[in-house]
Amino acid sequence: MAEVTGPYLRGQLVTRRQKLESALSISRESGSLRGLLEEVDAALERMEAGTYGICETCHDSIEKERLIADPLVRYCLDHLTSDEQRALERDLELAARIQRELLPKADLCYGGWETSYHYQPLGPVSGDYCDLIIHENSSPVLYFALGDASGKGVAASMLMSHLHAIFRTLIASGLPLHELMERGGRIFCESTMSGLFATLVCGRASASGEIELCNAGHCPALVVQRGAVARLEATGVPLGMFCSGEYSAHKLKLAPNDTLFLYTDGVSEACSPAGEEYGEARLSELLASQRGLSPAALIRACLEDLKTFRSGTALSDDLTLMAVRRAA
Repeated sequence: MAEVTGPYLRGQLVTRRQKLESALSISRESGSLRGLLEEVDAALERMEAGTYGICETCHDSIEKERLIADPLVRYCLDHLTSDEQRALERDLELAARIQRELLPKADLCYGGWETSYHYQPLGPVSGDYCDLIIHENSSPVLYFALGDASGKGVAASMLMSHLHAIFRTLIASGLPLHELMERGGRIFCESTMSGLFATLVCGRASASGEIELCNAGHCPALVVQRGAVARLEATGVPLGMFCSGEYSAHKLKLAPNDTLFLYTDGVSEACSPAGEEYGEARLSELLASQRGLSPAALIRACLEDLKTFRSGTALSDDLTLMAVRRAA
């Protein structure tokens, strides 16, 4: 529990205590606020005693992602009351709905580009980040991003939402792509709990057919041109590992019907019944054989091939695909 009960959660509790004290000083309805303040003080006392993060019923560790989402929890999932379980289910349903609302428009076409994506959480919420952003300036520009936050479930989904806010804000500033990645990485590192990180591909597609692409430790981007597939490796480390990371940008020009294909490791690491991973090589072969398909059709073909390969084997991670094609 050391990484969870360190400075991050202590800071969260101290900040919450300060806000409650401020609210109490001006509120006439203080009963519920005093109750919350007592819960925060009790959590801080558990930290001092070394019992924080331990279920008060079974004395096993409380799930880490739940502590990150709510530092006041005192029981593991197995020992929630019926009312608490129903409240948690409602919270997860709301979180899933909010996350769906953050997704970009499906099958977006803009500035001479056609796009499509498939976003499939493993559970109610996902740690994958998927975005398409129009930036209207002197010439039409389409930004695209696809990433994967560390961990799973609620904690990973919180990191995903954090990435969404950071890059939506920075893209509006019109920074050069490598500066956007470097500044985004610094903000993410400085505002995220130690030990958490995210891989990310972020790109900029102009109306002339030119693409710039930065890759922070993510799966290689695949470029489909004239029936051949080329891979673009990472240009820097995952976001959150270092606050001063530097990122260079791949630059390429796509001809009409050329496609850039992005994916998370929920695709490449999906397994067959025999335990074999789907892998980048199989994905590349499929992309090369499906030249000329629209982005939506290409993604459907990938999903169908992946389904056949898995033959009923359950997924073990969130799964996201994105195709960006230069229009004919």
